[in-house]
Amino acid sequence: MAEITLMSDPEVAAVPVRDRGERLVDVRSEGGLLVDSLVADAEGAYALLREGVLRRLVKAQESLPDGLRLLFVEGYRPLSLQRHYFEEYTAELRAADPTRSPGDLHAAASRYVSPPDIAPHSAGAAVDLTLADADGTPRDMGTPVNASPEESAGACYTHADGIGAEARENRRLLGAVLTDAGLVNYPTEWWHWSYGDRYWALATGAEHALYGPWQGD
Repeated sequence: MAEITLMSDPEVAAVPVRDRGERLVDVRSEGGLLVDSLVADAEGAYALLREGVLRRLVKAQESLPDGLRLLFVEGYRPLSLQRHYFEEYTAELRAADPTRSPGDLHAAASRYVSPPDIAPHSAGAAVDLTLADADGTPRDMGTPVNASPEESAGACYTHADGIGAEARENRRLLGAVLTDAGLVNYPTEWWHWSYGDRYWALATGAEHALYGPWQGD
């Protein structure tokens, strides 16, 4: 497996941000995507996304073969929630191995939850999604969305060995249409794709990120 740049890498944090100021839009009412309620919150934050990201998802969906749809799971994540997820997962890793150094724990946690200060979800720039049939039935992707490296034995990695041929083809197809639409994948999570954030900028060679942490209402 190729070397992976993690969200905790200093290169990611060093990318400057020039926020476009685009609003967050609700994918339940704009874009025509299927939306899963797997991680729905009372305020509906999970269904929000920057306009430019949603436009690219719509483009990706139009490129899918007949009978297939993108199934949206989560977009925007408030900083407070991102911080909670990161600290909770770090605590789980620490409990499993109390001898790990703080730096190692920070890097290990970032395989699955982005550090809050650079998290693409908190910029409204990232989306967790999968493939589904026209009726919304999820396709076989090898693991559920949000499966951790521990519970999936590493099968959550986009190019993991040991997943079935159908799942591998579904991941390839999902990746092809999203890449063509301008998004980039976080390789430890086959379901996580982003556009305009710091990780995207580093991966594509852009001079700066287009979206920083959402500061609006």
